[in-house]
Formats: sequence, C-alpha cells, structure tokens
Amino acid sequence: MRKVIFDLDVLRSFVTGMELGSFAKAAERLGRSTSAISAQLKKLEEQAGTPIFRKAGRGLALTEAGETMLGYARRLLDLNDEAATAIHGADLEGWVRLGLQEDFGETLLPEVLGRFARAHPKVRIEARVVRNAELIERVTSGKLDLALAWSDGFRTTHTDRIAEVPMCWVGPAHGATQWHADGGEPLPLASLEAPCLLRSIATKVLDHAGIGWRISFVSPSLGGLWAATAAGLGVTVRTPLGLPVKVRPMAPGEAGLPPLPKLDLLLHRAEAEANAATERLASIMLQAVRQTVDATPQGRVFADAPNYELVTA
Repeated sequence: MRKVIFDLDVLRSFVTGMELGSFAKAAERLGRSTSAISAQLKKLEEQAGTPIFRKAGRGLALTEAGETMLGYARRLLDLNDEAATAIHGADLEGWVRLGLQEDFGETLLPEVLGRFARAHPKVRIEARVVRNAELIERVTSGKLDLALAWSDGFRTTHTDRIAEVPMCWVGPAHGATQWHADGGEPLPLASLEAPCLLRSIATKVLDHAGIGWRISFVSPSLGGLWAATAAGLGVTVRTPLGLPVKVRPMAPGEAGLPPLPKLDLLLHRAEAEANAATERLASIMLQAVRQTVDATPQGRVFADAPNYELVTA
C-alpha cells in the first residue's frame, strides 16, 4: 500500500469549512477563492482514496470515511500548531492559574497540562478543580486567570461562549434503572450539594413534566455522586463529558424520563488581554475541549469561538 502524506493546508481548509458550516465562509476566512477550496477538497478525496462527502439535499454531508478523516485532520492540525508554537515559545515563562469544573478534572485536565508542560516547561500552572460558583468568584476576584465553567446565565466581564453540550439522565452502567415514570413513585434523585446548577435544571424539568421526585443522595463531590448512582441509589443528571465506566447516559425517553436541555460551556478570563503563557494555555485547552465536545452526540462547538494564538515579543 502506498504511503499517503496529507497536505496540511488542504486539511485546514477541510476542517475550517466543516466548523463554519460553509466552504464559502472557509474561503473567506482563509483568504482563498471558493474554486481553490473546491480543488483542495477534490485533492483530499483523491489522497484518501475514498469519497468523504455525500449529497444531502442541496448540500453536502460527510460519509463515514469523512467523519473519520475530520477527526484525524483536527488532530494533525493541532499537533502541527502545537509544534509551531512550542518552537517559537520555547522560552515562554510565567505563571498561569486555571480553574475547571469537576466534569473535566479527570479527562481534560491531564491532557491539557501534559501538552502544555511538554511545550512550555518553564511556565508554572496552578490548577483548581471546583464547582461553578467558586470558579466565577475566583475569576472575578482575580484569583484565577482562566476558568472553564457551565453557564448559569451569569457572565463575567470577559466571557467567551465555547460550546453547547447536551444534558442527560445518568444511571448505573449495569442493569436497568428500577424506577419508571408510570410506577407512581417519585424519582430518587442523586445530586451534588446545593447550590447545584444541573440539579436545579433537572428538578424544573421534572416539575414541568408532572413527575414527582425526591432527593435520595447528596454528595459534596462527583466521586460520591458516581458511587451512589452506580450503586442504584438514584438517578442523577450531568452531561456525557467525563462519565466514568461505572455509570452510563440513559437513552432518550428511558424509564419515561423527560428530555433535558443543553448547557453552554463558557471560558471566563480575568483580563481582556492576558500574558503569552495564559493565551497559550487557553489555546491548548480550547483545542482539547473541541475534540471532546465534537465526539459527543449532539454536542456543538461554536464557529465563532475565539482562536487564541501565542503572543511572542
């Protein structure tokens, strides 16, 4: 089998067009003509050796091979961009204070810190994994430079809307949930301690659907919540991001539970223009978020999410 070396410029046009939802917009963003973008996409299909697009009404959609290609294209571009910024920012120094929701502590954080440390070993990072209210308080008081948090309607002075993530009911990984809406019993609900944004949303949805509920378990941390849910003490509500193997997202309509809304994911910053180290960490984190959300059914990264670039002197 011949070795294929994909053209990174072609991959960038492909990824940009998919993220913007239009290759005409991609041409404008990248400073190319639409005919040049079309030629690049044709070249990509030739290199792939299989169709990556299919007709979908008056537009185009990705084939299964195209979906696979998109995932790898993003990874190749991220690695290329990481290498470029690592070279130019090899002497980057400073201190960055980062805060994240617990949902990202075991999945997103190790990847982000690992990538950043490899590229910028002289920069020190202080990371805090805490809940929404504390993240917002720490950003507004200047105790954090960056914070990734769910939207509760409040925005700090410098806030970027990054992605939209579906919420889901969560039950034990093994065995069916014993409760059913037709059973006449209130739903046993496992929850984090109040105030809890997702708990408030869940109870409002249940009230609107006329489904009774009771708090069956309260935990100060996600670890306790996962243990209780896995043991069958109650159903909980989160997003599909960061779920451990001992629990599972329940199928839509399972047990007669009503559908849940989506949550916006926000990036709060302490300053409008941060130092180079903070900007670079934000860039790596947003790349990781994009990959995670894109792999989530019904998850969506906003096309106008900021593109952070390394600032060099």
